[in-house]
Amino acid sequence: MSQIDPTRIEAIIQKLVSFGTRHTLSSQTDPVRGIGAARDWIAQEMRTFAAASNGQMVVTVPSFIQGPAPGIPNNTRISNIVATLKGSSDPNRVYVISGHYDSRVTDIMNSVDDSPGADDDASGVAVSMELARIMATHLPAATIVLAAVAGEEQGLYGADFMAQQLQAAGADVQGMFTNDIIGSSTADDGTVDPNNIRLFAQGMPTTDTPTQEAERASIGGENDSPARELGRFVAEVGTNDATNMTVQVIYRKDRFLRGGDHLPFLQRGFPAARFTEPHENFAHQHQDVRVQNGMQFGDLIEFCDIDFIVRAGRVNAAAIWSLAQAPGTPKNVSLDTSVLTNNSTLTWALGTDAGLAGYEIVWRSTIAPFWTHVIPVGKQSQATVLVSKDNAILGVRAVGANGYKSPAAYPFP
Repeated sequence: MSQIDPTRIEAIIQKLVSFGTRHTLSSQTDPVRGIGAARDWIAQEMRTFAAASNGQMVVTVPSFIQGPAPGIPNNTRISNIVATLKGSSDPNRVYVISGHYDSRVTDIMNSVDDSPGADDDASGVAVSMELARIMATHLPAATIVLAAVAGEEQGLYGADFMAQQLQAAGADVQGMFTNDIIGSSTADDGTVDPNNIRLFAQGMPTTDTPTQEAERASIGGENDSPARELGRFVAEVGTNDATNMTVQVIYRKDRFLRGGDHLPFLQRGFPAARFTEPHENFAHQHQDVRVQNGMQFGDLIEFCDIDFIVRAGRVNAAAIWSLAQAPGTPKNVSLDTSVLTNNSTLTWALGTDAGLAGYEIVWRSTIAPFWTHVIPVGKQSQATVLVSKDNAILGVRAVGANGYKSPAAYPFP
C-alpha cells in the first residue's frame, strides 16, 4: 500500500485530461485527442507494467462494435484495457477492480467539446493503473483483474462486455469493485471529509427469483447478500491506520438517479460494489467547462485531492490483495432448521483451496451492521455452535494458513 505514488496518480490524471475529450463517440484514430488516443496510451502503460511480471500479468484490449442503442447513435467500437494477473494456485477465482476512462459534459451526446473527466473518472482509472504497476511483481493465489473500461457514461457498455466475457469464460468472479468518482474530499458546501470513502453494496440480489426473494425475506436475510458480505469484508480490511481511511458501507446499490459499472456484474450474479467519494460536488460532474455567476463548472483536475485518491487506492489494494490471498468464499452454506433447538448447526462444502487452514462461524445480532463474534471451528464441513439461530445472523468464512480470511457466506435452510 505504501508503494502507491501520489506523483504517479497525479500524472495519470493529467495525461488523461490532456486528451481533451474521452467521450465514447469521440475520435478513435486521432493520435492526440479523443478516446482512441486515451485507450492506446493506457494500454501502452499497462503493457509496460506487465513487462516486469515475468509473464504473470497479461494486458489485452478486448473490443466490440456496439450497434445503435441508447446513448450510441451509430456503430461504435467499445474497447476495454484489461490487465490480468494470473493466480498461482486458484486462477479461475477472480477479483476485479475497474475505472472508466470515457468522459462527458452536460450534453451526453456532445463528443466534441473538452470533457476533462478528472474526477469522473480519471481518478478511478489512475487507481487501476497504479495497482497494476505495483502488483505486476507480486504473485497472488487467485487472479486479479485491473481494468479501464469505456462506454460507462453512455450506458455501462464496456463493463457489461467485460462481465459478459468473464461469465462466458466460466470465471468464478467472487468480487468486483468499480472506482467511480473517487477524486475529491470536498463537498459542494466546502465541507472537507478526507478520511472517509463510500462503498455502495446492494441488498437483495438482482438475480434472485421471486421464490428466492420470498425465502430470503422470510428468514431475515435481506441484509446479507453476497455484495453486502463483500462490503463488510472491505470495511474490515480497509478501515485502519495503514489506509488512513474509514470505509462507509452504504446499504444501497448506488446513488439516486445514478448507476455504475458494478451493475452488469450484479446482473450476472457476481458480488460487486462501488467506491465513491464521501460528498459529491455536482458542479464538477457531467458539466460543460465554464464560469457561471462567478462559479467554475467542469470536471477539472484542480478540484481533485490527490492524497485522497492515494488513500482510496490503499483501500482498494488492501481489499483485493486480502481477497486474492485468502481461500475462496465458502459455497453451499446451509443452516439446519429441521428441529427446534437453541443451537445452530451449519454445513458447507469443504474447499480445496491451497493453504486452506479451516473455517470460522461469525455471528451478530439481527440489528448489528457488522460481524461481532467469531468462533473457530477447524477444517471441517459442519459445526454446531451454542448460538440461537432465532436471535442471531450467522455466516461461515474460510481461513488460510497465511491468516487471510474470506468474506462470510450467509446460510439458507
